[in-house]
Amino acid sequence: MKYILLIISAVLVNNIVLTQFLGICPFLGVSKRLSTAVGMGGAVLFVMTLATIVTYLIQNYILVPMGIEFMQTVVYILIIAALVQMVELILKKVSPALYQALGVFLPLITTNCAILGVAILVIRKEYNLMESTVFAIANAIGFTLALIIFSGIREKLELLDVPQAMKGTPIALIIAGLLALAFMGFAGIV
Repeated sequence: MKYILLIISAVLVNNIVLTQFLGICPFLGVSKRLSTAVGMGGAVLFVMTLATIVTYLIQNYILVPMGIEFMQTVVYILIIAALVQMVELILKKVSPALYQALGVFLPLITTNCAILGVAILVIRKEYNLMESTVFAIANAIGFTLALIIFSGIREKLELLDVPQAMKGTPIALIIAGLLALAFMGFAGIV
């Protein structure tokens, strides 16, 4: 039951993008097409889960025993950067079309504060390894869900007659705000 509440909380109630406002750059940048949103969601799922597991292990078995917890942020960023490089190489070989579609946003996963934020939240909330993994996967699913919903809305907006002054980023920010309000409606669930 604890894990179900953790998943519901991470995906809907405390969505990493829409209620905690982490990972806004890829959220706005990759959400123009549904196909790139799904690809980015998959890449974030992989990197966030792996990064959380690796950073958890390094925190508890290297940084804390050596008394160098102050190095946490630097070490986490290096781990995330290495994992993103690995994902980039894999995507380049497995799916060149998705690699091209993600373009500059794939390296931006390195600086995606949602991934770093989840890795730090796991330590602050004092989760064990299983809880940390579930939390990371649920947050990545929440990120992907928000990205897919947002990209679907943005694709539909292209078919509508939006006033010239509102086209592009202005209407995207308004829709993002409305989505954030909608997700905040889940606040009383957990």
